[in-house]
Amino acid sequence: MPTTLPFDRTHIQPGDRLCVALSGGADSVALLLTLHAANAAKHNALGVGLSAVHVHHGIRDEEADADQRFVEDLCIRLEVPLHLHQASVPQRAAANKETLEEAARAIRYDFFHTLIASGHADTILTAHTLDDQAETVLMKLLRGAWTEGLSAIHPLILVPNNKTGKILRPFLHTRRAEIEAFLRSQNQPWREDSTNTDTAYTRNRIRHELMPQLREYNPSLDQTLANLAELAREEEARWQIELNRLLPQILLPGKPVRGGGRSVSTAPGQSAVSIELDRLRPLDPALRRRVLRAAARQLGARLSFDETARLLALCGFAPYPA
Repeated sequence: MPTTLPFDRTHIQPGDRLCVALSGGADSVALLLTLHAANAAKHNALGVGLSAVHVHHGIRDEEADADQRFVEDLCIRLEVPLHLHQASVPQRAAANKETLEEAARAIRYDFFHTLIASGHADTILTAHTLDDQAETVLMKLLRGAWTEGLSAIHPLILVPNNKTGKILRPFLHTRRAEIEAFLRSQNQPWREDSTNTDTAYTRNRIRHELMPQLREYNPSLDQTLANLAELAREEEARWQIELNRLLPQILLPGKPVRGGGRSVSTAPGQSAVSIELDRLRPLDPALRRRVLRAAARQLGARLSFDETARLLALCGFAPYPA
């Protein structure tokens, strides 16, 4: 068995400061071991600075404490610097009316951005796998996501307000089973999060109940869903180019006023855009829909499929069924 797993090197350059998000689970442990071995390779070495980050979420108490000790011991053995962060997920969830999953993710990514902004890392790497991608696509489908939602987990995210900061997912083409087989071949243990089997969480129900049933219809379901994510991502990128070209010609700032001209509010938190219907008529239905949704996003709103259809119907396009 090789000492590293295949991973996507596309956005990794010699001299980068990489920081692995290390939960202690199989995926993140395998990613750290893989990057550590690749960095020490005699041929085609990465040539990067390598560190890790672990976030204690303030839940699961003793289990989470044991996860942190495991991560600390692993980083000491590998001589990899470790950044630790502790926060209260339940407190954040209550304050922001979020689920525990949403709050935990927000806390992690806030700290990732802090590490990049403070210069401790250029890039955070998370160990999302092809299985994670497939599950996420299916979750998005069930929630009625648009094409951009079906793009699911992106291999690269640029950090806002930072010229070089990014988040990478180099294991998106790797299966969870491959990762666990690799770790066993290295006699490397990992931590199991007890909540991963709790079917009170939607993702766990999809992972343990729905996906196994759907694989009976398509044994290649995981790869099929991952392919769909890639197609959706590329389609959206292409549409964004078209929108960037068209929106300045179609969206008009402010509200029309009697006698001509436009009124632009200067009050904090208030903004408006307008669209002349004659500018929408020449567009095909797909582009009209995207223009309306882009206009709503500029105002801080996100339109559902039904809301978009109703708005188009009000504009005289594509009648909305009663």
